[in-house]
Amino acid sequence: MIGPIVVQVPIFAGEGRLRAALARDAILFRGEFFLPLVVCGLHAFSLHWNLAESDPIRLFKKWFDAAVRAELAEPNAMTLATATRDGKPSARMVLLKGFDQRGFVFYTNYKSRKGRELEQNPHAALVLFWQPLARQIRITGRVTKVTAEESDLYFHSRPLGSRFSASISKQSATIASRAVLLGKLKKIEEKYPQGDPPRPIDWGGYRVHPNEIEFWQGGAFRLHDRLRYRRRRDGSWSVDRLSP
Repeated sequence: MIGPIVVQVPIFAGEGRLRAALARDAILFRGEFFLPLVVCGLHAFSLHWNLAESDPIRLFKKWFDAAVRAELAEPNAMTLATATRDGKPSARMVLLKGFDQRGFVFYTNYKSRKGRELEQNPHAALVLFWQPLARQIRITGRVTKVTAEESDLYFHSRPLGSRFSASISKQSATIASRAVLLGKLKKIEEKYPQGDPPRPIDWGGYRVHPNEIEFWQGGAFRLHDRLRYRRRRDGSWSVDRLSP
């Protein structure tokens, strides 16, 4: 199991770092290689393959590690799309905080808009996009809450200011002014002078259990490479190449 991901990286600052990151990522599929091409001053990566990686979670880790090595700004940022019971969608950016064979984890207020929508319709889509690497990963699956123990562990690893903010904010609810928030912040700081606020009962993690994962690699002249993994009933994965 891969532990919680905590990423603190500077903003991406040059093609040299991109090349250095991908130099260790040359072999993406067994016996197959990325070939860097220069097209109009931009790099594209054409993927040739015969036998794809059988486990998309291992492939996800390779791509995620490459994004971290490239020193991209918040490589764990991802779009989370949810929908109401009757299919009205909404999307927002969240941070990936952990992943393993069970799925992909993020944290939020359970009574926020996304929390209410997941209560009605426990399915979601995730998108991670790393433009300097010309890579995108799309994930869809059912969603469950992580255990209280997992939420407690992550909550108490957060900076104190973030724990106070989670304790006072009724996420997605209307408020009269910012002064209201600041007033609540002052009160909770006074209530917990030792800096040990408990995790709010309505704050915790969700896990997206993937049933489909697509890896997209940008290609020259929009001849992109797309590999789609779909989970079989026995838990194994099938993989197909999709037209760009």
